[in-house]
Amino acid sequence: MADVIASPSVRKLAAERGVDLTALARDLGRETIGREDVTGTGSAGQATPATADTSYWDVDHAAFGPVREEPVSRFARVAARNLAAAQALIPAVTHHDRADLTEVEAFRARVKDEARAKGVRLTRLAFHVKALARCLRDFERFNASLSADGETLILKDYVHVGIAVDTAHGLMVPVIRDADRKGLLAIAGEIADLADRAQARKVRPDEMGGASMTISNLGGIGGTAFTPIVNPPEVAILGITRTEQVPVWDGESFRPRPMSPLALSYDHRVINGADAARFLVAYARYLADPRRLL
Repeated sequence: MADVIASPSVRKLAAERGVDLTALARDLGRETIGREDVTGTGSAGQATPATADTSYWDVDHAAFGPVREEPVSRFARVAARNLAAAQALIPAVTHHDRADLTEVEAFRARVKDEARAKGVRLTRLAFHVKALARCLRDFERFNASLSADGETLILKDYVHVGIAVDTAHGLMVPVIRDADRKGLLAIAGEIADLADRAQARKVRPDEMGGASMTISNLGGIGGTAFTPIVNPPEVAILGITRTEQVPVWDGESFRPRPMSPLALSYDHRVINGADAARFLVAYARYLADPRRLL
C-alpha cells in the first residue's frame, strides 16, 4: 500500500495511542486515515466504557460441551471496536417508515431492455441511492458530521453514498461519489462493480471512506425491520429490508402495493425525531414518483 495519508494531528494521536497507521490503513482497505479511525482502535478506543467490568464474560465454555475456536481477523476486530464504540457513545434513535415502489417497478420494467443493452441491471437499490442523494441535498443536517468534541457541525457540499457489502472477509462500505450528479443507470452500474470488487477485495482505497451516509440493504436476504448502527463520522444510516406486497387503501378499496420497509438510525445530538420523520416522508415521495429522480 502507498504511504498513509493522515494529518499531523492524527499522526500525533496515533503515536500517543500506539496505533500503527500503516497496519490500520491496510485493515480498513484505504490510504486516508482520520481521527475517528484512530479513536476506534488501541487501548484508548475500547468499545466499552473504562469503568465497565467484563470479567464475567470470560467463561470456560468447554465445561458445558464440545466447542471449536475460530480466530477473529484483524479487519473484523477493527470494525467491531468501531461499531461497539459507536453504539456506546452515540445516542441513536431509529425511525421506521415504508415506501411504495409501485412506480419504481413500472419504471424498471419500461427501461429493462435499454438497461440490458448498456450492460446494466437496474436494481431497486439504484433508486434508493438516488432518492437518498436527493434527500441529503434537501436536508443538510443529515449530510453532516459532528466534530470529535461535539462542538462543531461540519456541513458537506458533496453527496457520497456508502453501500454496505457483506463479504467473506467482513463488512465493507465502498462509496458512490457525487451520487446526486449521476443518473440511475450510472449508479446501478457502479453499485454492481463496487459490490463485485468488494467480494474480491479489489476495492481501491480511494473508493472507501468519506460517505455522507450509508445504506445497509438486507432486502435480498429477508426480514421486516432492523436497527442499523450509525457509522461515525456519519450522523445517520438507512436500513432497507425485503419489499412486501401490502394491502393499501386507495380511497375505494384495498389494493396490493410493493412496500419497502425503511429504518433510519440517527445521532440524536444532531437530528431530532421530527426531522427524521420528514426525511423519510420526503424519501418515500421520491420513490413514489421516480420521474422526480431523473
